Amino acid sequence: MDIVQLLKDVRDGKITPEEASLRLRKEPYEDLGYAKVDHHRLLRNGAAEVIYGAGKTPEQILGIVRSLKKDTGCVLVTRVDDKAVGYLKENGEEVCHYPEARLCTVGKMPEPSGKGYIAVVSAGTSDMAVAEEAALTAEALGNRVVRIYDVGVAGLHRILSKMDELLGAKVVIAVAGMEGALVSVVGGLVDVPVIAVPTSVGYGASFEGLSALLAMMSTCASGVSVVNIDNGFGAGYLASRINQIGE
Repeated sequence: MDIVQLLKDVRDGKITPEEASLRLRKEPYEDLGYAKVDHHRLLRNGAAEVIYGAGKTPEQILGIVRSLKKDTGCVLVTRVDDKAVGYLKENGEEVCHYPEARLCTVGKMPEPSGKGYIAVVSAGTSDMAVAEEAALTAEALGNRVVRIYDVGVAGLHRILSKMDELLGAKVVIAVAGMEGALVSVVGGLVDVPVIAVPTSVGYGASFEGLSALLAMMSTCASGVSVVNIDNGFGAGYLASRINQIGE
């Protein structure tokens, strides 16, 4: 779509502003054969399309990255492996790889643009991979992030010692495995939205995160929403949208 021509058509009365708005919301995408890259995701949703790397070949990821670079200075690729990262670098892309979080960025990270900051809180060190996926996603989308790690309920004094950082946040992401109790504690301490992320960390009866998921969904703390097991990306994306409301 030629957006300049579309605007001229509105100016000249050939189409109505409402018709132009509808076309902008629907178009365009680039058909690469193996992927249809949504170039208007940024216009519609406030953030460019993100690449889910699992199941894609390195060649496919490179093709999508180069297409998305038309829209944004920082392309985010989640659940990416070392082979794909190496292939991107071999083909001249500016890549920052974060192996623990299983993601990479291509291009320069944006400057923070949100009104406040996002606090990412993890129960234990074993939850840090998911917490980092959330934190880095939020940063790649232009947010300032404060990390508060290893403050689970086995030692409540740890989270209480971080109350200043916690209470200053505009939105909190709480990441926990095992029984997921950290979320209820955090939800009872803050007056901002809390996004709960259950992780698959825990012994057998935690059922690879199912126990934490159900506990978080059953929390008595108000203002808590829950994403899927190990879905740090989803939490980081949602937190970004909340933090950037009004921008």
